[in-house]
Amino acid sequence: MQLVDAPTLKAWLHDGAEIALLDVREHGQYGEGHPFYAVPLPYSRLELEVGRLVPRPATRVVLLDAGDGVATRSASRMEAMGYAAVHALEGGAAAWKAAGYELFAGVNVPSKSFGEMAEHVYHTPHISAPELAARQARGEKLVVLDGRPVDEYRKMTIPGSICCPNGELPLRIAALAPDPETTIVVNCAGRTRSIIGAQTLRHFGVPNPVLALENGTQGWYLADLPLDHGADRLYPAPAGDLVAAQARAASHAARAGAEGVSVATLAAWMRDATRTTFLCDVRTPEEFAAGSLPGAQSTPGGQLLQATDQYVGVRGARLVLFDGEGVRAPMMAAWLRQMGWDAFVLSEGLAATLPAPPPALRPNLPALLPLDAPGLAEAGATLLDLRPSMAFRAGHLAGAHWAIRPRLDRVPSPSGPFLLIAAEEGVAQLAALDLAERGIAATHWHRADPAAWRAAGLAVEATPQDPPDAACIDFLFFVHDRHSGNKAAARQYLAWELGLIGKLDDRERAAWRFLPPG
Repeated sequence: MQLVDAPTLKAWLHDGAEIALLDVREHGQYGEGHPFYAVPLPYSRLELEVGRLVPRPATRVVLLDAGDGVATRSASRMEAMGYAAVHALEGGAAAWKAAGYELFAGVNVPSKSFGEMAEHVYHTPHISAPELAARQARGEKLVVLDGRPVDEYRKMTIPGSICCPNGELPLRIAALAPDPETTIVVNCAGRTRSIIGAQTLRHFGVPNPVLALENGTQGWYLADLPLDHGADRLYPAPAGDLVAAQARAASHAARAGAEGVSVATLAAWMRDATRTTFLCDVRTPEEFAAGSLPGAQSTPGGQLLQATDQYVGVRGARLVLFDGEGVRAPMMAAWLRQMGWDAFVLSEGLAATLPAPPPALRPNLPALLPLDAPGLAEAGATLLDLRPSMAFRAGHLAGAHWAIRPRLDRVPSPSGPFLLIAAEEGVAQLAALDLAERGIAATHWHRADPAAWRAAGLAVEATPQDPPDAACIDFLFFVHDRHSGNKAAARQYLAWELGLIGKLDDRERAAWRFLPPG
């Protein structure tokens, strides 16, 4: 591993070559402030996710921490996996700020900033919550479409809305609003997915009036209007003239420079050891689960735009998108092109025949023996709970200790072995790896299941203040209660979104390639 200073890293981020800037702090630390292009990859999950986010081992990588040595540990883990060009930002996030560069609060900052700028460029029309409520009460001809994934929609939405994630809008809009006189309103929880969803339909050329709900469900709540919880009004099957939809999508993609590539070209790109290519299935998660192409990851189109840094860890990589019908992938690739990505559409789509991809980079992790709930009482080991801090607070086994991987060195050595409790085996294995370096044996793990604990007669306790807030580095308090009746938090979040583009520097803005309006 080599150290780099902040000016060098800043230059690298804009030199046109591939780079992965990985923030290895935990989610809460990352969300409090990070560089614009930093990709969240907490040390607690490093080896489980890095092969997906940075699949090419020769990629130039820079790790960022809190100046606490976590980057050094992360570099050792990555080098053991075969990564050959790993660096760390000297001094961590504090050094970035001291050099005069911005630290951005929140998550998915590049995508959200892009959405805010899209509204400025395209003058996306919007409607306020009180006006929408009044038009609904008058029985006007309109449809409200929630552009978020189903799980977010079910938590809270606008009464009467239909869930149609943004990536699905072009394919399903003919079924959702067959009458061209129907006004379409797209909402999300805040601002940016409303804007992108509405503008997607405008780019697609629907004849209907299309509006973005200003400030989404938060604006609705701030206007003292009731939200709908547990809704299950989901998007219908596609309808209408598919050939015409394909032509409109292809025309818009061509305008944005999102070219089609053949299977042969893609196969050559996937073999190229000097450049990273991500194969992105933009269909729904259910479609992906039913079968996809070798080497593809599930990247539902709307979320790929909204949270690109959760799917793609290499700035400057190629992105090849595909679907099963030729509408969703071209529309999403057009957006990604405008975001500055080298995005393409696989011409053959889901019908393509591809060779098996090279083996993914995987860590060498210790084997752990599983232990069920009844066996916990007989284990006689110290219980170390590795679940998220808020899950531990909500309910854990009596006597268990909470810990998180980057701070395992603070855990006192037990008199006997540790028994690791986690939501997934990989997290327990990573902790066992670090504990072993301290000479602490952890040979068993238990998949956390509070219901099974109670059924087995084990004592379960809640500790709302333990671990204390300062220890909960995995939890982002910044946004946690904006949907929980806290209007001040909702206003703070909306002000944060609105203020993002004002924090960008000239080089960050220059990466975007918006089409001329019209």
